[in-house]
Amino acid sequence: MTCDRLVCANCAAPVSEGRCPVCRASRERLHQEGGLAGLLSGLSPVALLALLIVLVAVAVLAHQAA
Repeated sequence: MTCDRLVCANCAAPVSEGRCPVCRASRERLHQEGGLAGLLSGLSPVALLALLIVLVAVAVLAHQAA
């Protein structure tokens, strides 16, 4: 996720402008996390493999049900 379209609940300005401390903190947090790639980079290889197996199983079950 990027902060381009987010609006700060504190000052009602775009988060990307960083007008208040809340905006700046949110913008920094978003840039550090890196979106989905940042989330997945924190998982162990075993957890990623388990997630992949679960996703494949769900896809197979959905295909059989259709």
